[in-house]
Amino acid sequence: MGAENHTSLSEFILVGLSNHRKTQILLFVVILIIYTFTLVGNLVIIMLVRADPHLHTPMYFFLTHLSGLEICYVSSTVPQMLAHLLSGNGTISFTRCAAQMYIALSLGSTEGLLLGIMAYDRYLAICHPLLYAIAMDKWRQLQLTSASWAGGFLLSMMNVGCTLRLPFCGPNHINHFFCELPVVLRLSCGDTHLTEAIIFGAAILILVVPLSVILTSYGLILSSILQMQSAAGRSKAFSTCASHLAVVTLFYGTVISMYMRPRSGTTPDHDKKIAVFYIVVTPLLNPIIYTLRNKDVHGAVAKVLQKLGFGKKG
Repeated sequence: MGAENHTSLSEFILVGLSNHRKTQILLFVVILIIYTFTLVGNLVIIMLVRADPHLHTPMYFFLTHLSGLEICYVSSTVPQMLAHLLSGNGTISFTRCAAQMYIALSLGSTEGLLLGIMAYDRYLAICHPLLYAIAMDKWRQLQLTSASWAGGFLLSMMNVGCTLRLPFCGPNHINHFFCELPVVLRLSCGDTHLTEAIIFGAAILILVVPLSVILTSYGLILSSILQMQSAAGRSKAFSTCASHLAVVTLFYGTVISMYMRPRSGTTPDHDKKIAVFYIVVTPLLNPIIYTLRNKDVHGAVAKVLQKLGFGKKG
């Protein structure tokens, strides 16, 4: 009987980023603009890669997966956040909260794994160019992307499943703008130590292992760059690596601070402020960083504009 009473919660209330009405409206406008640019930017990348045969390479294959992933990732949380900001009401049912928790965590976990694969792809392309075509053929690309999607969703299923097995007896106020697993877990009135250990272990596989691959790959890439004869080539490679590492640092740094730090010692609003970076900011920056100084993408854009009747031909 006690267990039944402990699991009687039917809804949660998301506190959101602010309780002040004017601030909520301002945040609604700003986040809506960011969300729109995120969708457009990532969709443009997907369409350009599909349209231009010169972009049918492993790097752009992985980049289209990343762009599609970012679209799904922001859409799993941001539209609901916008609706809550506009209405001023953050009520969400237990079932919807559980679904959002699983979908957002799965997509975020997949991104963590995929970024590691993308860094490994760049390492092979730059440090082993003669073996690259064989080592990263179509079948290997499909294997790696499938492994990242499957790994993200399976590990998240384990984490969310362990969390939902716990009793929830109140309070039902979530100091966040969406149902994120560590924050929801704190509302449980049961013993969470085992679940926290499982989540920490999964975070090592999803975050620490790919981050180690990324840092090792870029370390070897930078070592190879330093041996280049061309100063222009070194400058271009350094610029590209620095841009990619900036996005990686922002994503992994903020997510690790959420999922792998002690529960005590932070302010109540810390979690949702940190989450803004990897939920709202990173998905916007990824298409910009990966294409801003990319001549192949610039060429693809020029071709599309020519087909549409814009720009100079020849």
